[in-house]
Amino acid sequence: MEVFEKLLKINDEINQLYEKEQHCYRVALLGNPNVGKSTLFNHLCKMHQHTGNWPGKTVALAKGKYYYKNRCYELVDLPGTYSLFAHSAEEEVARNYVCFHACDACVVVCDATCLERNLNLVLQALEITNKVVVVLNMMDEAKKKKIKIDIESLKKQLNISIVSMCARNKEDYEDLKQAIYREVHRSFKEQSFPFSYEEELEESLKRLSKNIVAPRHNRRFLALKLLDPSVDSAPFYAEIENKEEIKPLIVHEIQHLKQLHIYQNFEDHILTALNTHLMQLCTACIQTDTSMQKKDLRIDKFVCGKKSGIFLMLIILFGIFWITLSLANIPSAYLSEFFVNLEMQGHLLFSKWNVHPFLSGLLLDGILKTCGWVISVMLPPMAIFFPLFSLLEDIGYLPRIAFNLDGYFQRSHTCGKQALTMAMGFGCNAVGVATSRIIDSPRERLIAIFTNVFMPCNGRFPALLSILAMFFTQTILPPLNTFLSAFLLTIFILFSIFLTFLVSYLLSKTILKGIPSSFTLELPPYRKPEISKVIVRSIFDRTIFVLGRAVKSAIPAGAIIWLLANIEFQDMTLLAHISSFLDPIGIFMGLDGVILLAFLLGFPANEIVIPIIIMSYMANGTMLDIQNLTFIKELFINNGWTITTALCTIVFIIFHFPCATTLQTIYKETLSWKWTCFAFILPTLIGIFLCTTIHGISILLSIMI
Repeated sequence: MEVFEKLLKINDEINQLYEKEQHCYRVALLGNPNVGKSTLFNHLCKMHQHTGNWPGKTVALAKGKYYYKNRCYELVDLPGTYSLFAHSAEEEVARNYVCFHACDACVVVCDATCLERNLNLVLQALEITNKVVVVLNMMDEAKKKKIKIDIESLKKQLNISIVSMCARNKEDYEDLKQAIYREVHRSFKEQSFPFSYEEELEESLKRLSKNIVAPRHNRRFLALKLLDPSVDSAPFYAEIENKEEIKPLIVHEIQHLKQLHIYQNFEDHILTALNTHLMQLCTACIQTDTSMQKKDLRIDKFVCGKKSGIFLMLIILFGIFWITLSLANIPSAYLSEFFVNLEMQGHLLFSKWNVHPFLSGLLLDGILKTCGWVISVMLPPMAIFFPLFSLLEDIGYLPRIAFNLDGYFQRSHTCGKQALTMAMGFGCNAVGVATSRIIDSPRERLIAIFTNVFMPCNGRFPALLSILAMFFTQTILPPLNTFLSAFLLTIFILFSIFLTFLVSYLLSKTILKGIPSSFTLELPPYRKPEISKVIVRSIFDRTIFVLGRAVKSAIPAGAIIWLLANIEFQDMTLLAHISSFLDPIGIFMGLDGVILLAFLLGFPANEIVIPIIIMSYMANGTMLDIQNLTFIKELFINNGWTITTALCTIVFIIFHFPCATTLQTIYKETLSWKWTCFAFILPTLIGIFLCTTIHGISILLSIMI
């Protein structure tokens, strides 16, 4: 009997859980870029979206669930948008979701430090639904800047729920959950809009909305969009039950508005009314200390200056590389020594267990050695580089890079937003490609996608740093060697940026012709970064993720190389056969067959190119183990490397086909095999041309000397 009662209890609990899932209320999360929506989303849904102090981070919908008072709420994080007039992709996604997805409530997140700009979106959201909760985020920063907001007055004038909070403070979320709960479970009633348009337009809206049958929607808003000539009316017609009856009335009202000269400049009339009411709200409810704003402006005069901005960007770029190089050597040496000892212990253990030499060689000399090199060389630089880069995000410097580079992109006939996608390419090219969604123009978006691979991602940085250290700066005493390596790497990065501008210009003049579009760029306020969170986020969200991907690719690559080196055919190993086949092409480019094979096998992940080269040379019996870069340099020189080989390898590391993940992302973004193949061929041809040119110049110089 007791067992039966327990089973019934368990069954009831299951049914309750099922019921909760079946009745999940939908809440849209709306707001300007960079107001803390993703932070709020993460706290409520216990998820880990990457957040940063730069606009355009959320480029797609993100969904998550949370429970409050035994009710389920689906929170939808919409792309950051300044308006719902739908002039851009982000605006269209946000507007359509709020309009057509039957949201039970809409949460509009506002930055309390610049509420004047954010309230415009609040008023537009109120046009769609009155079930709105306004979140005044960053109230702590507003207090620091001596900004006073009369919240009670704002509530009365807008007739909505307002919650003041700091998204990083977990204690503030109870008020927000309660406000969402009230709005969701409040019955929808069409009420008077907080302000009115000019009298003639209001009369047209009243006449039209009175005849619209649309129980799930705000009839006034539908009427407004049906009259707006700049909007595709088809989606709005689809929401009306008596659409055939309403069409003649719409035609009549349009003719009436044309006679009044309102229809011809319809959007201007709307914006004028919105801005007028916005000014009244700000005057009545917000008091700002302008002296605090001047501080940021003084900083921006230097950070965003025509000459000083570029100079500062170069200094910061160089500084990040130098710090990475200086601090990465010691942990790399310890990790390398650890894996060498681990391999030795593995051989002793396998010998004791009488493991077959073929299996022990495959596992230890193939897989373990490759993975050991990947981890020891990649982990320290990434663990240093990513937190430093994340600090730039949190401080608010990335949008200022976009501002500084906007003029150069305009001259290249592309959009300045490409600077943001380019910056994200330093972390991962696949992320940079996905971030290109923030660019409205399809033409400019394609250019950003094709050129993003020119930015060396985190998987290529360790290889670049290693070759620079081995062949260009190893003979120089520390700390000048790391200083010179960072300087040379900065030069290569600048060259890749220059080539981005050049290729973008050529594409815009040939297969992707068009006029460059302008864009609105928000410069977020400078913020003190949360260093502990930045470090944790960088380690787990980026470093471990990328390292895991590299190790997954290194395991089969190491096994393949070892097998190719130990399986003979016609008195030669398969590795020797393949290398000999690729040698003519490689030598023509200033490389060799082994290096080309490494790039081909490194297609799943760029991180494993150098380990594959090492494994291939070691398989020929040139060297038995690796302890540091000195031994690796000796290995390379014994296999015919020169300064020219090192330089061509560096160039081809930067300019070659994208990795498998990036290509997959390109296809996902373009939905075209043609453009995906083009993205593969373009950087590869550029890399072949540059390497061949360098090799040719080297031959000419040697002849002349």
